[in-house]
Amino acid sequence: MTISIKSFILSPWLQLAAIAGSSCVLAADLTGPPTPSSAVVSVIELFTSQGCSSCPPADKLLAQIARRPDIVAVSFAVDYWDYIGWKDTLALPLSSSRQRAYAALQGGNGVRVYTPQAVIDGIADAIGGDRQEVEEAIKSTKGVDGAATLPLRLQDADDHFVVDVAAGGGGPAGIYVLRVLRARTVHIGHGENAGRNVTYTNVVRAINRIGEWTGSRVTLNVPKLIAEDEGYVVFVQRGDLDQPGAILGAVKSAGL
Repeated sequence: MTISIKSFILSPWLQLAAIAGSSCVLAADLTGPPTPSSAVVSVIELFTSQGCSSCPPADKLLAQIARRPDIVAVSFAVDYWDYIGWKDTLALPLSSSRQRAYAALQGGNGVRVYTPQAVIDGIADAIGGDRQEVEEAIKSTKGVDGAATLPLRLQDADDHFVVDVAAGGGGPAGIYVLRVLRARTVHIGHGENAGRNVTYTNVVRAINRIGEWTGSRVTLNVPKLIAEDEGYVVFVQRGDLDQPGAILGAVKSAGL
């Protein structure tokens, strides 16, 4: 499955990342190739909604899976269920656009837009609340079209962070940074989940393309534009903004 993002936030990332280019920061030890302490084996994107009665079990499952150091797991809150009685407080148009693009690019295979939907490594989907189906998808996508095979490293350096992408095959691909809210508990006042308190984990608040990977090693310096309760996810995904492909590699900041 694949993606498209129509809306971008925090444009200073693009400007400053471009200025930084492939330079390194003295405070970061990047003399060797990227060797993250825990290699990421999969990226899970959960499309969820506060107005969806089937979503809370999936939100809980994502929180559990996100604790694994070898998994990058994020939530995208969609807005297309807002009309049924509750406006999702975390929803962003970019979340719905991303999910619809996955479905459009796989339309011939019968992929549809629904919640809770988990998209794994950009190339497969599963019912977000079905642990067995999600785990099987993680296993089945490993290495397919280069998914989750590219080493990345993310390091703090004062007022910015350093993204280091290894050399390898499978390019070109875009390098994306996601600003992520670690956790937020919401009391839902109306709609299908009225009266429930639901905790959402690693909620994407912004996404931006910060560079291009063509197969050579790339190092980017990106300014920190996050709040205290937020972190970063960086991934490399084949294709362009409208027709991307497999997620080749990913890394997450501490606490995600």
